[in-house]
This record gives sequence, C-alpha cells and structure tokens, in this order.
Amino acid sequence: MKNPFMKYMLVLLILALFLPVKAWPIEATRKVLPNGLILLFSERQNLPIIKATLLVKASPLNEPPEKAGLASLTADLLMEGTTTRTSEEISEEIEFIGAGLDISTDYDYTDLSLSVLKKDAEKGFEIMTDILLNPIFSEKEIQRKKTLIKGYLKQQEEEPGFIASKAFRKAVYGSHPYGRIVEGSPETIERITRDDIVTFHRRYYRPNNAILAVTGDITEAELMKLVEKYLGEWQSADIPGRKLPEPRLNEKPLTITIQKELTQANIILGHLGVRRSNPDYYALSVMNYILGGGGFASRLMTRIRDDLGLAYDVHSFFSSDLEPGIFKAGVQTKNESARTVIDLIIKEMRKIQNEPVSEEELRDAKSYLTGSFPRRLDTMGKVARFLALTEFYGLGIDYDRKYMNYINSVTIRDVQRVARKYLHPESPVLVVVGEIAKTGINNGKGK
Repeated sequence: MKNPFMKYMLVLLILALFLPVKAWPIEATRKVLPNGLILLFSERQNLPIIKATLLVKASPLNEPPEKAGLASLTADLLMEGTTTRTSEEISEEIEFIGAGLDISTDYDYTDLSLSVLKKDAEKGFEIMTDILLNPIFSEKEIQRKKTLIKGYLKQQEEEPGFIASKAFRKAVYGSHPYGRIVEGSPETIERITRDDIVTFHRRYYRPNNAILAVTGDITEAELMKLVEKYLGEWQSADIPGRKLPEPRLNEKPLTITIQKELTQANIILGHLGVRRSNPDYYALSVMNYILGGGGFASRLMTRIRDDLGLAYDVHSFFSSDLEPGIFKAGVQTKNESARTVIDLIIKEMRKIQNEPVSEEELRDAKSYLTGSFPRRLDTMGKVARFLALTEFYGLGIDYDRKYMNYINSVTIRDVQRVARKYLHPESPVLVVVGEIAKTGINNGKGK
C-alpha cells in the first residue's frame, strides 16, 4: 500500500474495531440553540475521529397516505446533488477525506450519520450541511430513484419474510402510517412530484424539528464554532401538525394465509404493542426476554427448537416506537408442523400470563439485559446515535445511568402483570406464508 493516507486510515480502522472504548456512563451536555436545534455533545479523545448523528423528525408519520414513500424518497435524494455539488462530487469529496455519510428513514424519523477524521471535521460538516440545506432535487434524479425503489420493492415481493411482515403490519395498523412500507408502494411512489418533495423538505427539515448529537475528539468550543458556521443560518419555522388514526387491538383472531411454494412456512403471530414512552417498557423487556427474546435462553426456543426440533430459530419482541409499536413472534418451520408451532407459541404466551416465572429466569434476564447494555455504547458512532434517540424518545440525557435500575427493579409480579396486560393470545393476528394446504390452516383470509 503506497498511499500514506490510506495506510493511516487502515491503522485507524483497526484501532476503531479492536481498541476498547470507555462506553459507560456517558458524560454529555445538552443545549438548545437559538434556532431551536437541540445539540447533544460528548467529548472522547481516544481516537482522532468525530461521529455525528443528525436526526430530523421527518418520516412516514408526516406524509399523506396516497403519496407513501415521500419521506424516504426525499431523504434518498439528499445525496444526489446540491446547488453547488453534483452527486459525483459529493461522493468524491467524501471518499477523498475518508469520511462516511449515510442517510436513512425509519417509521419515526430520518437520520444523517457522519464519520470523519478530526483533521477533516470542517470539510465533513460542510458537506453534511450542504446536502441537508441545499438539495437540488433534480427531475432526472427523482425519476432514477423512483425506478430503483420500485425495482427494490418488486424484488422484495419474492422474499417470504417481507411478504409476511407487510401483511402483518397492514393487518395490525390498518390505515396508520406504521401499516405501510417505509419506501411506499409502486403506485404511491409514482404519484410523488418534485413539488411534493421540495415542500416536504421545506416543511420538516427545520432546526426546531431536529436533534444533532456529536461525539469524539472535539472540544465543545470547536464544535460550537462548526455549528454556528454551518447551521447558524438554518432557519426555524412552524412545523405542521398531524392527525393520525389511532391503531386498535383486534377484538378477535385474524388469520391471513398467503400461498407460496416453500419448503418451510414463514409465520408471524402478534398484535399491537406499546409506545416507547410506556413506563412498563422495562418490565416488558424482561418478560419478552424470558418468553422469546433471549435466544437459546428463551422459552420459545427451548420448547420449539430444543425439545421438539420443529424450527431452527424462533423469537419474539416488542418494538419501541413513538406511536404504539407491535409485539410479534416469528418462526419458520416445515409446512406440516406450522399448526403445531403456532399452538405452542400461544400456549407459551398463556403460560407466562398464568404462572409466575422462576427466580432463575428473572435473574438471567436481568443479567443479560444489564450486562449487554454497555455494548450498545462501545463505539463513538453508537454513542452519538444513542444520545440522539434518547432525546427523541424523551428518555433524558442521564438515561444510560438509569437503565440498570429500571431493569433491576423489575419483579416476578411485574413480569406476570405486564404479560397479562400486553399479551393477547386470545386475539392475535396470524400471518402464514407457505404451502397452505400442507399447513392445515385454511380458515383465514387467503391470497
């Protein structure tokens, strides 16, 4: 390797991968800037690298259903040219300084993630803020992106897991934005115009609708200088309100069967869950670890895989979202054993409701959840994202210090209480993708 810069980058990459990072607790500060931007900062000098996460509250929650995919498409286009740079120039400049700049849209937000060497911090911030504030949204790039997204969606329709998840979300959420695919559908994407994109960006990409979290080898004074130079003129504005349909639990079981020639049935069973802000979130985390979130330590895995050999993997989880999330158990099994596996999942859901978990199960769940928590913060990139999300979900800047107590305070009684309150084995949404005739499940809504 003759290029000294590339040698330097390789050394830093190795250090970033293998050098332990003091991850917990986080020493961070929080400021609200005059334009409304929330700034979170944590200085770390172990590597000459800076990581930044800019979270914008622009998501499917803000788009009209007939133009689903607008939030995702807008974000995808940010890197495709600004008033001063072409998409090729953006990529070349990022590559030249060995930086990383990624953009993604989730159900709740859009985030921009920057990774840059300390010596190139100013250039990194300049590029990031350029694509944030000055996207050109050329008609040519819009059409190219639309084609790519539609091609991706068509390809995904061949994946059993995607098919099952899409049907499950639609059944659970109905017309709520969480019931759609983040990328939209071929029909809704086609309806999106350049004016829609420009308007969406102008309305929601505002400092008083955003959170910037920065960590790494930079002082607060250095960071404030960069922020004032590149984001100081970013103007706040009134953010449009939104009125969303309220998702509701199913009153009776719903079974959806989707015929596809597969050797194994792809199964999802679940229902509406809770918001991330729900105070029972921590008891639910412990309960779900015991039920199906604990890998080989979980009851579902022990019963369905270890005891009966009916599946390679089975799991369950509660999602944590701004709006009510979902609970779901997922498994792949032979078509002929699908009914048996479904019955076992429901049986385990009822068992954890009706019988107290053991002291050993509670202890193991707490031990894992608290012991694995620091791994969420073992890189600077994870710390920046963690700070942004704790702010977004209103968990507090000291959340990393409180989490252990939240988990350790959960009792056996709490586990049974939340299982009874938030698990609904009597009225689940069940989606089965596979050779339906072989599963013996034929009382649902078929496709």
